[in-house]
Amino acid sequence: MSSRHRTTVAGPLPLVAASFAAVLLLATPAGADDGQGPGSDKGGKAVDEAPAGVRLTTLLPDRISVDNGSKETAITATVKNEGTEESGDIRLLVVGFDGLTVKNVEGCAAIPEKDLPEGSNSGFSCPVGNLAAKTSKSYDVDATFDLGKTGKICLPVQTADGKKTFWQQGPVPFGTTNPSPNAPATPLLLGTDNTPVAPGELPKTGAERELLPLGAAGVSLLAAGTAGLWWASRRRPEGGVS
Repeated sequence: MSSRHRTTVAGPLPLVAASFAAVLLLATPAGADDGQGPGSDKGGKAVDEAPAGVRLTTLLPDRISVDNGSKETAITATVKNEGTEESGDIRLLVVGFDGLTVKNVEGCAAIPEKDLPEGSNSGFSCPVGNLAAKTSKSYDVDATFDLGKTGKICLPVQTADGKKTFWQQGPVPFGTTNPSPNAPATPLLLGTDNTPVAPGELPKTGAERELLPLGAAGVSLLAAGTAGLWWASRRRPEGGVS
């Protein structure tokens, strides 16, 4: 796995537009990882209205595999423009929750810890740019997954300044339906909630859910009204990212 950066996600307003500009990487994102299932937009929903002729969505693999020793896994996050017009300048956020920690996203910048949404543990901001009609861009995501916990991922697609969120997939869970502690790896399925268990017990599979609210802090990405699905932000110190 490649080396990882820590990232932070901002709240309802722009996400570190100025400070991120200085650190955004320009490497070309790689394609899908071997062994992953076909892409799915499960747990996704349109939020703010996109420009005429633009239809933005994201895809996650139907299944991933977690190394039982290192806890490492690889995920491909894809953003698509299924419309008939160019998207304009957009960005993709990749955010981890609970047992799923995003360690690195190729071509993207880690979101500072102080700007992460409440309930998340990691996140990266990916400068997609202007996505042509009927095209997509994929990003290789390095992550770890603690099988003793639930694990969720979230993919919002925003304007480059973060003022609008056109689409948000998740936070959607990955979970195990085939515990295999003695095997080299454990397969996880998208949309399956991995139930935390006591040490020494096998992971269990919970009910599948289309959209999942945040857990411990009771904060939800499913905000009501015009806020759409964007998460509620924590109070930030003066001078912090808004």
